Amino acid sequence: MVSISTTQSDVLPLSAPTVTPATQSSVAAATGVCVTVHGHFYQPPRENPYLDAIERQASASPAHDWNERIDNECYRPNAFARIINDRGEVTGIVNNYEYMSFNIGPTLMSWLERYDTEVYQRILEADRKSCQRLNGHGNAIAQVYNHIIMPLANERDKYTQIRWGIADFRSRFDRDPEGMWLAETAVDYATLEVLVAEGIRFIVLAPSQAERCRPLIGQNHEGEPGHNSEWHEVGGGQIDPTRPYRCYLKPEMRLMADHQLSPLSTHYFGRQHSQNSPAPTANTPYIDIFFYDGPISRDMGFNDVLSSSHHLVGRLGQAVRGDHRPAQLICVATDGETFGHHKNGTEKCLAYAFTEEFPRRNWTVTNFAHYLSQNPSAWEVELKPVTAWSCSHGVDRWQDDCGCGGGGEWNQKWRRPLRDTLNWLRDRLIPIYEEAGRKLLCDPWKARDEYIYVIRDRSPSNVDSFLERHQVRPLDAGEQVDALRLLEMQRHALFMFTSCGWFFEEISRPEGVQILRYAARALELAGEVTGVQLEKDFVAQLALVPSNVDYFKTGAEVYRKLVVTAQISLRQVAAHYAISSLFAKYPREQRVYCYQALQEDFQIQRMGSMTLAVGQLQLTSEITRETEVYVFAALHLGGWDFHCCIQPFGSRRSYTMLKERLFGVLQEASAAHAILEMVRLFGDQSFSLRDLFAEERHRIVQLLSQENLTRLDQLYTQVYRENYGVMMAFHRDELPVPVELQVAAEVALGHRCLTAAKALEVETEDVEPLLAEIEAIATESGHLRCRLNVPEVKQILEKLVWRSLDALLQAGSGMEDRSPVKLEADIRTIERLIAVGDRLSLGLCLDRSQELYFNSLYSQIVPLCLGWLQLQDASAGDSVVAAVALGIAGSGVGWDLPSIRQLLELGRTLAVDVECWLNQLS
Repeated sequence: MVSISTTQSDVLPLSAPTVTPATQSSVAAATGVCVTVHGHFYQPPRENPYLDAIERQASASPAHDWNERIDNECYRPNAFARIINDRGEVTGIVNNYEYMSFNIGPTLMSWLERYDTEVYQRILEADRKSCQRLNGHGNAIAQVYNHIIMPLANERDKYTQIRWGIADFRSRFDRDPEGMWLAETAVDYATLEVLVAEGIRFIVLAPSQAERCRPLIGQNHEGEPGHNSEWHEVGGGQIDPTRPYRCYLKPEMRLMADHQLSPLSTHYFGRQHSQNSPAPTANTPYIDIFFYDGPISRDMGFNDVLSSSHHLVGRLGQAVRGDHRPAQLICVATDGETFGHHKNGTEKCLAYAFTEEFPRRNWTVTNFAHYLSQNPSAWEVELKPVTAWSCSHGVDRWQDDCGCGGGGEWNQKWRRPLRDTLNWLRDRLIPIYEEAGRKLLCDPWKARDEYIYVIRDRSPSNVDSFLERHQVRPLDAGEQVDALRLLEMQRHALFMFTSCGWFFEEISRPEGVQILRYAARALELAGEVTGVQLEKDFVAQLALVPSNVDYFKTGAEVYRKLVVTAQISLRQVAAHYAISSLFAKYPREQRVYCYQALQEDFQIQRMGSMTLAVGQLQLTSEITRETEVYVFAALHLGGWDFHCCIQPFGSRRSYTMLKERLFGVLQEASAAHAILEMVRLFGDQSFSLRDLFAEERHRIVQLLSQENLTRLDQLYTQVYRENYGVMMAFHRDELPVPVELQVAAEVALGHRCLTAAKALEVETEDVEPLLAEIEAIATESGHLRCRLNVPEVKQILEKLVWRSLDALLQAGSGMEDRSPVKLEADIRTIERLIAVGDRLSLGLCLDRSQELYFNSLYSQIVPLCLGWLQLQDASAGDSVVAAVALGIAGSGVGWDLPSIRQLLELGRTLAVDVECWLNQLS
C-alpha cells in the first residue's frame, strides 16, 4: 500500500464524503471574517550564465538541482495537495494555488515552464479559477523581476525590474497584475512612486514597516480625502493588519527616504513635515498597502501552527476582532517553500483548512485584490523611510555588517565593499551601453525595458521582430550580435544585484559566487562590443572585499578561483561537442544547451583502443546570435585519456588536408605520433575529459566505467552462486553472515533486478516472465535479508505503474473493448508492480499514479457505479437487463459488477478512498 504521512487533525472521518473544492460557491463576498494566506514562492536564478541551464548540484541529491528538489517537496505537492482520511487514504486532491494568494518569482516560473509543465499549468489554471470565484480578481500577484532590493537600486533599474515583472506576469496569466511583491518587502517612497506610475494598485508589507496611521474621514465637497483625524503611532509593529491602508505619495516622505534619516530623526522630521504639509487631494497619487499579521506569520514559519489545520485555524481565530465590523481580513504571509519544503507535508494542512475548516466557520477564503475591491481603504498610513521584512536595520542586510543573517565568528564586513563594487560596475556600464546602444537602437533604455519579451521568447522570429522595432536602421548580422550583446550585458548587470548574494554570512557561498558570475559575464560582453576592459579594475576593488574563509581571504580570490574558472567560450562548447561525438551519434543539427550546432562534416575511425573523430562545426548562440565555424579533432586513447584540439575553420582545402593527415597517422596505431601530429596541426592548446560540461562528463564517466562494473557484477554473481548454500546455513542458525558474502549477494541480486527491470520497461507485450523474475528476486532477497540498493529500479517501477494505469484509464470509451479477463490481467499487473516494489523496500512514490486514478475516479469509475446502482433498483437486480440498458451487452464484453469492483479495489491499493462505493456495490 502507498504510505502517506499526515497529522491526526487533518483527516476526514471514514464516513465523510469526498472533498470536491469545485462545489464551493462560485462567487465570494468579502464580508465577515475573510482569510488570505499568501505564499512568496521564489528561488534565485541558478543558471550558468553561459549555458542558460542549471548544472547538477550535488547538495540537492537525489534531485538534479535545488529547483528540482524543492519542486518535488513543495511546488508539486501544493498543486496536488492531499486530503486524507484516518486510514491514510486520499479523499480529495486540492490545488492549493486556487485558494492561496501567491507570487512566484519569474525566474522560478521560467524553470517550472521548462521542466515541470504539469505544475506550471496547474498554477495558471488556479489563477483562472480564482478569478472566476472572486469576481475577476486572481490569486497571483507579480514580483519585481529577479528579486533585487528596490531601495538600493537606481531609478532606472527600479523601472526595469517592475516593468519586467509586469510583462512576465502578463505573458503567463493573460491579465494585468493588481499587486506586486517586493523582494524581502524592501520598500522606500521612491519605489512606491514607480509602482504607482506602472499601475500597481497594492503591495504587501510587514507590520514593522509602518510608522503611523489614521482614519480617512470621508471626503469634502471638492472630493478631497479627509485628513483631519489624529495620527496613531504604530512604529513598533502595532498596526491593525485586518484592514487595507492608503499610502499617499507626499513629497516630504520621498525627501526622508532620499536622505535615509535615522529612526529618531525620521520620527521627528516626519511628524513636523507631515503635520505642516498640504493635505492629500483627490489627485494625490497613492497605493494601497496590506500588512500581514506578523505574529501568526512568524508562528507559521517557526512554530507548530502548521502541524495541523486545527492548530492553524485556532491560531488565526485568535486574530479575529470581536467589534462587529462588517468585514475584516486575517492575512498572513510567509515563504511559500514553508509549505512542504521547510515543513514537510504542511500542504495537506492548507488544503484541509481551505476546503473544510474555513468554510465550516463561515470564513471567506479570498485574496488581497478581491478584498480591496469590496472594502476600499478607509485608513491612511505613513511608512518608515527604508525598510524590509528580514532586517531590523532597514536594508543593511544587503549592504552592511548589520549582524542579520550572521552567526558564529563570521562577520559580514564584505557586504558594503561588494555592494560598492557592483554599483561601480553598474555605473561604468551605463555610458558604455548608452554610447554603443545609440548607434544601433533608437532608445537603448526603452529597448532594455522591452527586452523582457525576448527573454520570454528567444525564437528567431520574435528576436527579429524585436530588433525591427528598436533598430535605428536595418542592422547587418554583426550589428545584430552587438545589439543583443549589449542587452545581455544589461540583463546580467541587473541579475548581479539579486538579493540572495548578500543574504547569508559569506561571499564565497553559492549565492555570492552566482552574482559574481553575472558580473563577469557583463564585463565580458562589454569588452566584446566596445573593447573596453573593466575586469582588472573590478578585481582590484574585489580585493577590498574580505572573506571569512582563509582559503580565499578576499573577493578577488573568490572571483579568480570560482568565477573565472567557470567561464565558457565558444571554443569550449566546440570541444564539448567534439569529445561527446565520440560517444553519441549527433544529427546534422543539434542543440547544445543554448547553442545551435550545425555539423558541416564529420568522420570517425577506430584503430585498436584508439578512436579519432574529425569534423567541421558551426556554432551559433541562441542568445546573442554570435556564430563561429570550427575544425575539431578528438582522440580517445582508451580509458580516461582524451586529447581534443579546436581551431577556426580556414578553408575547405586546408580542412581536407588536415583530415587526411590525421587519419593517415591513425593507421600507424601510435598514440604518441597521433598526438604529435595534432599538436603540429592545431597548436599546443588542447582539451580533455574534465573540460566537458558536467552533465556530459558524468555520462561519459559512467559509460567508461560500465565495462569494469560489468566484470565486477559477474565476479560477485559467481561468488554469490558458489556460496548460496553457505549463506542459507548461516541464516538457518541465526549467525551473522560474513560481510563479504552479504555484499556479493546484494550486488548480484541488485544487478539481476536492474537487468530485469530495464527489460520490463521496454517490453510491450509479454511482461509476465520479466515481472515474475523480479518477484523471484524479491523472494530470494527476502530469504537472505538483503537490502538492494537499486534506485533506478524504483524509478522504473514507478514509471511502469503510471504507464499501465494510464493505458487502462485512457481507454475511456474504449474500456468496453476490453474483455473482463484482459481487464483483470491489466489490474493485476499494476497491483503486482506495486507489491514487488514494497517487497524490495524501494519506497515507491506513487503520487502521480494516485493523481491519475483520482481524476478518473469521478469522471469514469463512479459513473459506472452509479449506473449499476440505478439499474439495479430499476431492474430488481436483473444484471442482464442492466447490461443491456448500459448498452454494453452486445459489445461482447459486459461491464459486469466484478470488473467495476476490481477497478475500485485498485484504488484501495493506490491508497485512494473508495470504501463508500465498494460498500454500496456489495
